[in-house]
Amino acid sequence: MEKYVTAEEAVKVVKSGDRVYLQAAAAAPTILANALTERASELRNVEICHLHTEGEARYANPELADSFHVNSFFIGPNVRHTLKAGNGSYTPVFLSELPHLFRKNVLPLDVAFIHVSPPDIHGYCSLGVSVEATVAAIENAKIVIAQVNPQMPRTFGDGILHVSELDYLVAVDVPIYSHEVEPFTAVEDKIGSYVASLIEDRSTLQMGIGSIPNAALSKLTNHKDLGLHTEMFSDGVIDLIESNVINCNYKGSLRGRVLSTFLLGSKRLYDFVNDNPFIELRESSTVNDTARIRKNPKMIAINSAIEVDLTGQVCADSIGPRMYSGVGGQMDFIRGASLSDGGKAIIALPSITKNGQSRIVPFLKQGAGVVTTRGHIHYVITENGIADLYGKTLKQRASELVRIAHPNHQASIEKEYFDLLHKM
Repeated sequence: MEKYVTAEEAVKVVKSGDRVYLQAAAAAPTILANALTERASELRNVEICHLHTEGEARYANPELADSFHVNSFFIGPNVRHTLKAGNGSYTPVFLSELPHLFRKNVLPLDVAFIHVSPPDIHGYCSLGVSVEATVAAIENAKIVIAQVNPQMPRTFGDGILHVSELDYLVAVDVPIYSHEVEPFTAVEDKIGSYVASLIEDRSTLQMGIGSIPNAALSKLTNHKDLGLHTEMFSDGVIDLIESNVINCNYKGSLRGRVLSTFLLGSKRLYDFVNDNPFIELRESSTVNDTARIRKNPKMIAINSAIEVDLTGQVCADSIGPRMYSGVGGQMDFIRGASLSDGGKAIIALPSITKNGQSRIVPFLKQGAGVVTTRGHIHYVITENGIADLYGKTLKQRASELVRIAHPNHQASIEKEYFDLLHKM
């Protein structure tokens, strides 16, 4: 009990020039971060680093640039403005490698802010809904401060830690950040159907959050013996687990258990994973390890993109030169699925943006980043069909991708691509 202090008292340990890591996604320790922000006038050049976080990020206010600088390993909407404003940076890193940046002391940490369930009778807490790189951060930070929250689900895996590993505890009682399931559109439903058509019984799945993964999952109710080895998951898997469609009996890595590194969804999801031994959350260096992913027979990786060019280059982290999200774990799973026995690597996206612009493009925008290379790509899916690029020449790829582009753009995309080639 002597470790319990107020948030205001706990964050006094942060000094000017320190680097602070925040636990990610729905586990973002916002109360600690806000308490630190209140000290802005006392601090200079504090680096706050993290992956995507839910909730507010007051420290990211450009007016506090002298006090705080945001270093994003994956850029969320709450800090996206910092790159243009000048009080933020982006560090490209595969999610599988982020823990190594801390363990190898490439990015030494002074303080870690985390968010845990209350200690059990043996003194053990759980990191709950987000493990990612937090275990490595705890191991390497000089000081660890934890929000202790009875509403944090208790999950199994790498996120179990003893209270002796924590320097300060701050009691809170707040809901975990949630995302309610939204209905998918007709376009997303069609994409989901195409994705589902590539999934065989006894496959192992990786997918993210959003309507396209949920649409695909909704088509799998008659499948048998599916597995789940994924960077993250949301509500869409619950019904499939409860109906024994997802039982993980034929996985090659952690058979009989779901393997993930974080999760984000509704309260129903958090209640479902609480004290559920079928779900294991491991560090991202384990979950996103290509060597482990490829051990799963029929590994299916389902990822999205901002745009795909006619050679198969996938931009998933920027809009031209403007950073939008991050490298994340797409390549970890694309490569792992490609090397799996019977595996399939899938990029699924609507053929056009909300403004009607084509997302299948002759060439990536100037300054756009390539997350998945043309050498790694296998399947690209839009509402207009499936493009199978594996083993195809550049000319064959262009034909495949033009075919699944929006009909309003097919002719112009193809013409622009081949016109430029003929000029070279």
